[in-house]
Amino acid sequence: MMIDQYTGLYCVIGNPVRHSLGPAMQNAAFREKGINAVYLAFEATDAGACIKGVRSLGIRGLSVTIPFKTDIIPFLDEVDDLALRIGAVNTVVNKEGRLRGYNTDAYGALMALEEKTEVPGKRVVIIGAGGASRAVGYILKEKGATVVVSNRSQVRGMVLCRDLGCEFIAPDKLHDVHADIIINTTPVGMSPDIDKSPVPEKIFKEGMTAMDIIYNPLKTRFLAAAKARGCEIVNGLSMFVYQGAEQFRLWTGIKAPVEVMTAAVEKELSN
Repeated sequence: MMIDQYTGLYCVIGNPVRHSLGPAMQNAAFREKGINAVYLAFEATDAGACIKGVRSLGIRGLSVTIPFKTDIIPFLDEVDDLALRIGAVNTVVNKEGRLRGYNTDAYGALMALEEKTEVPGKRVVIIGAGGASRAVGYILKEKGATVVVSNRSQVRGMVLCRDLGCEFIAPDKLHDVHADIIINTTPVGMSPDIDKSPVPEKIFKEGMTAMDIIYNPLKTRFLAAAKARGCEIVNGLSMFVYQGAEQFRLWTGIKAPVEVMTAAVEKELSN
């Protein structure tokens, strides 16, 4: 990969973000398609300052992760209708100096889940109330699922429920709730804290589908417990790749090489 004065710059901002495999995935896609571009990870503390940097340095595209998915919206020139309805942006496209925000988390989550189960008519419990939770909850409701949110902070959880028009359930009541699908959208269980789970094992029932948006490790404690109790499981790799592929398309106008991107992430995880 040659880097010169014509190399386009793309990046991911978040905190923490050094663990991200986004650079491995997107740089593999740029190489495969022969695009003179590079994608880096920037650990940041101020969303507004990052946007100033994007404008002043001519950064062509931006991935946005925890904790900036909602904070970044006021600093953008435009926001895509889906991202606006969700209330979270994870992708920014710089088109001739105008910054437009999108949400590809919703697309990625839906594609990953639909590989394993149908969504319409299902009752889905979402653990967490952050930006990814908003994206997942919104798209699943739009596709005909009944959504329930559970979150450690009741105030934050209730705000999300109000926005989605759905039910809230306290974490200590989860063992009583009926669910066809349960999705962890929190970072609990992410490497290096792999021995943690956001829920007790007893909530999993045979026949459920359990999805974790974490992709490192591929099999979190949450998913291992679900598998042991007879659930179909969906790890975070598919969602991560699908949302990244949609980002690549938005940035470049070119269909993403999904298989190459998947192989790049798998290689990094195996290392």
